[in-house]
Amino acid sequence: MFTGIIEAVGSIKAINVNAQGARLVIATNNLDMSDVKLGDSIATNGICLTVVDFNSGNGNGSYSADVSNETLQRTGFANYKVGSKVNLEKAMLASTRFGGHMVSGHVDGVSEILAINNNGNSIEYWLSMPSDLAHYIAEKGSVTIDGTSLTVNALSEGSSQGKFRLTIVPHTVKETIFAGYQVGTKVNIEVDLIARYLERLLTKSPAEEQAPKSNISEAMLARAGFLK
Repeated sequence: MFTGIIEAVGSIKAINVNAQGARLVIATNNLDMSDVKLGDSIATNGICLTVVDFNSGNGNGSYSADVSNETLQRTGFANYKVGSKVNLEKAMLASTRFGGHMVSGHVDGVSEILAINNNGNSIEYWLSMPSDLAHYIAEKGSVTIDGTSLTVNALSEGSSQGKFRLTIVPHTVKETIFAGYQVGTKVNIEVDLIARYLERLLTKSPAEEQAPKSNISEAMLARAGFLK
């Protein structure tokens, strides 16, 4: 699990394609690797990757991770190349200050930058809204773009393709790869995790509706001491 607060910007050092997908080597630059171990998770442009090898060198560390064909097809990784910049965040700790929102690192799809406009000291980005994800995106709700936790500030659904607007403050531009975005840039998008679970709970299939009901009741919880 992640918070969507980017810790560092890294770059792709190597891409080795194989039948199962690809193995990536990510140069971590200024990411603190002192507490990283094999099997840890690092969100790389919002994709939860498992560390299979690493070098925690002083200021020039790196890690390797395998990417499945499913991930290559669902995310923007297929368009990346050696030297591409990526946002990095290590998995959150139980003691981490929760500055963003709950981010799983399971990318839902790819969005495209449609327009970039200055607004005071901030920058507004309009992004395409994939039709199969549009109902999860709400004004003032949370969305993750290339691993960055952001707030949706406006929606436009009147055209053939919906779009949404993000307002990015200077600090976020400085600490992430947003400064390198251009019109046409493809980005990874993960919708709000809570919205997904709510939809699942509210749209059960007929078979699920007929499934045996849980034996858990308010009275049982009270007897067990969970309720007063």
